[in-house]
Amino acid sequence: MRNRKRRYRRPRSGDKNGGRIVKEVAIWAGEILIVIALAGILVYFFGVRVPVTGQSMYPVLDNGDQVLVNRFIPHLIQPKANDIIAFLPNGNQQSHYSIKRVIAVPGDTVQIKDGKIYVNDELFVDVNPRPLIENAYLAEEPVTVGEDEYFVLGDNRNSSEDSRYANIGNIKREYIKGKAWFIIAPFTKIGGLK
Repeated sequence: MRNRKRRYRRPRSGDKNGGRIVKEVAIWAGEILIVIALAGILVYFFGVRVPVTGQSMYPVLDNGDQVLVNRFIPHLIQPKANDIIAFLPNGNQQSHYSIKRVIAVPGDTVQIKDGKIYVNDELFVDVNPRPLIENAYLAEEPVTVGEDEYFVLGDNRNSSEDSRYANIGNIKREYIKGKAWFIIAPFTKIGGLK
């Protein structure tokens, strides 16, 4: 018996192997595009990185800290008392995000008396103890929070420009860009926000 050498045969255009390879490459490329799209959606809605400017949220957040802001949740659920939100002061698109804590929601009445916050004539319960507020400014008299508005304060109450000031006032819901939920920098502070 003679040994025959096998000749390499080039796949024809109608060859099944060539069609299978093209199909596998197309499926693979489609899966990559889906993963990239999902990653983009997750980053857009849940992972917007916002730098903290100033000391108004100290000690929870410090100047230069980086937080992730969830831009999706405020469209589904209204912010509630003690949530930390990122917003554009007066909707100014040229301004940096401001990060503050929600104290009162639409329909509530806020007043600061003797250095303490009262919402609907009840003492506001802070997540963490805070020193007495030295200046009530607009909240010296009762402030009623309008529809689709929020009254916010910085955690460092005596060093924060917030809803007590006329140039900030109550924050309109449309100016809220998201809920701050996670510290990503510095490394020593990585974790969820309270």
